[in-house]
Amino acid sequence: MSIELKLPDVGEGIAEGEVVRWLVTEGTEVKEDDPLVEILTDKANVEIPSPVTGTVVKILAIPGQVVKVGGPLALIEPAAGQAAAAYHVTASSDRPASTPREATEPGQGSPPKRPGAPGVDVLATPVVRKLAKDLGVDLGDVPGTGLGGRVTEEDVRRAAGPKGPAGIPVESTSEERVPFKGRRRMIARKMVAAKTRVPHALLVDEADVSGLLAERAKMRETGEREGVRITILPFIMKAVAGALRRYPALNASLDEVREEIVLKKKVDVGMAVDAEDGLVVPVVRNADAKSVIELAREIERLSAAAREGTLSPGDLAGGTFTISSVGSIGGLFSYPIINVPEAAILAAHKIVTRPVVREGEIVPREMMYLSLSFDHRIVDGGDATRFLNEVVRRIEASAA
Repeated sequence: MSIELKLPDVGEGIAEGEVVRWLVTEGTEVKEDDPLVEILTDKANVEIPSPVTGTVVKILAIPGQVVKVGGPLALIEPAAGQAAAAYHVTASSDRPASTPREATEPGQGSPPKRPGAPGVDVLATPVVRKLAKDLGVDLGDVPGTGLGGRVTEEDVRRAAGPKGPAGIPVESTSEERVPFKGRRRMIARKMVAAKTRVPHALLVDEADVSGLLAERAKMRETGEREGVRITILPFIMKAVAGALRRYPALNASLDEVREEIVLKKKVDVGMAVDAEDGLVVPVVRNADAKSVIELAREIERLSAAAREGTLSPGDLAGGTFTISSVGSIGGLFSYPIINVPEAAILAAHKIVTRPVVREGEIVPREMMYLSLSFDHRIVDGGDATRFLNEVVRRIEASAA
């Protein structure tokens, strides 16, 4: 009797996940704890392992499909002696990503093979297969540009040339359509939830970072000895972490179900990383207890993992406040969206040499805008202003 592999509860309030790719095909024999499928949540990619030793009988959720927690993913026929029951298995958060094996679409049997490449399956959805048939395109001749080498509709239309049979529309030369799925869809859902549920308020200030830049220049030699690059971000994060200890209302979240404000005892600061496949926010744990060098090392590790796609769910979960450092890209200042359920987010912008008045004299100083978005249900304007004042004070005192 087959058992039903279901999407497990991976924690952090995640209610659903998107199937990214199957690491097995129908008919594959697997051992207990072998990785079966990669799932994208709004936190990270996780691999779902097999709960038993047996054979994958049927794949029930295709790549790109969003499945609710507890929803069916596949049917597995247990080997002799294995119990047959419905399983909620635990996702692996620390297993390195496996090299994917090509997946078969449910109900399609064995997919077509690429000519000259025995045993290599062509990955394509039923819709793409039908389109290829209608356009007279051999899928085995089409290079797949989708995730894991999957052949997309655009690939088929491109292979069909400028004209399709029977007046079937072909790819337009005036526009390109990109599937709205994966991390981009997850980000969109989270942003919409944040802006529709949370009353955002914005506060903007500026900091004189001339002394901070001088201190960073001094610390670069230490950083080279320690094998870590010293940037502006660890100084800003240290200032923010210290200010959060003084103003805990900014280091909080709102439990809407129980109608309670949750004041966090730990200062775990997330940092927005502009990764290739979309924005991710890894978390620096106990940021208030770390030195600038320690913060720089952790920021470097998490940034590299974010861009390589190797962050674990543990790297992304449980942040209490977020910093978005967009200064290296540009822009005067921004209105960042709160990373719900956190109470606030701080954006640090580019450093510009500007004339300012110091002791009655106009002098050039290195200035940086800071913009703070906060949840006005939790934080009043007075507390937000005092918090940002403290951040500015700590940044400007960095060289002291």
